[in-house]
Amino acid sequence: MDILLYAAVFIILIIIKLPIAFVLGITGLFALLHNGYSPTEAIRQIYSGIDSFTLMAIPFFIFAGQIMNEGDITDRLLNISEALVGWIRGSLGHVNVVASILFAGISGAAVSDTAALGSMLIPAMEKKGYSRSYSSALTAASSIIGPTIPPSIPIIVYGGSMDISIAGLFAAGVLPGVFLGLIMMFINYYYVKKYDYERKADRLIAPDEEKVYGLTEKVIKYLLNFLKSLQGGIWALIMFLIIFGGILGGIFTATEAAGVAAAYAVIATFAFMKTLDLRGIWGVFMKVGSMTGMAMLIVSTGRIISHFFAMEDIPQMLSQYIMGLTTTDWVFMLICAVFLLFVGTFMDLIASIIILGPVLTPIAIEFGIHPYHFGLLFVFTLNVALITPPVGAVLFVVSAIGKTDFEDLVKDILPFYFAFILTIIVIIFFEPITLYIPYILGL
Repeated sequence: MDILLYAAVFIILIIIKLPIAFVLGITGLFALLHNGYSPTEAIRQIYSGIDSFTLMAIPFFIFAGQIMNEGDITDRLLNISEALVGWIRGSLGHVNVVASILFAGISGAAVSDTAALGSMLIPAMEKKGYSRSYSSALTAASSIIGPTIPPSIPIIVYGGSMDISIAGLFAAGVLPGVFLGLIMMFINYYYVKKYDYERKADRLIAPDEEKVYGLTEKVIKYLLNFLKSLQGGIWALIMFLIIFGGILGGIFTATEAAGVAAAYAVIATFAFMKTLDLRGIWGVFMKVGSMTGMAMLIVSTGRIISHFFAMEDIPQMLSQYIMGLTTTDWVFMLICAVFLLFVGTFMDLIASIIILGPVLTPIAIEFGIHPYHFGLLFVFTLNVALITPPVGAVLFVVSAIGKTDFEDLVKDILPFYFAFILTIIVIIFFEPITLYIPYILGL
């Protein structure tokens, strides 16, 4: 019954629209005091919640992403994406997906991905004949790839909270992220053919502006465009090498990689590319300070609740209850996926990780599920909740950027849920999709 009381306090604070960090802190403090613990225990947990070397990666990755975004790297990533998939029917939609995969190496957060790419791609897709609502829906859907492929801020929070290798979790996210991107490109191709997107815009081109290329000319043109875009985006590609090669190759930890990436981003944009000046860098510092403060406050106050759960043996009690319902690992993972989709729709992503991670992860380990396997499912499912109505944060961001009615956006994003659900099912039933790369890298 006490759990119901704490849940009621939590829900009431959410209803009165208190910031989620204070909701977590007040609920946790209430639970501690109600059970006779000292209030100093809450203070201790607020500090210990962020006293982590691993979590230091978060501000560094946010800083590196903001620097590269402000320093004109996003445009260059779009050029690389267009060179890679611009020859396929529905090219601009495919560019949207590929750009999200590439941008994952800089941003690592769905909302950042949406804000950076959406402002450029949604108007461009509309000019190509796509409907505004479909363009916005594809941008929102593809943003889920970002936090799946490294460097993923939610994965850093999860790994840091659960004391699980960040490098292993990063490696586990590569294949599911690429798989999701390919499925979304197939869906985009289908709808481009069905509604004749892009061809509508092509018909507006005057005959004397068209030029017919032979196969050889097309190949040469493609290679030249690709090499040109590659040259322009070389600074972003070096960033990928730093993060992917450094972490997955065991050269340095995720936190060290984040620090090196942040320093490299400043040097590349300020000294070599000259696309950012001191005033621009100062503006980035202001944004990063605000973003980091919000994230870390949620982590620290959320630690109060997770610590209370641990002291009251709630994970063990829940484990015994679930074990009584099923002894099959895939049934447990399906239950978790449905539960996380529901909870993540209403609760902040980082808060969900901090509160539910310590509860569900030990149960998964008891079922014999590999920590990388369950961790990737955990984070991916919560990411999908970001674009699940009625509260999905990414939906509101892209609705504002694309100036799209929320109802139209939800209607057009529904087909992409097939890609998300299929990916969740594949993760649950095909363990190698998460464990193959960590295995070959020795993680």
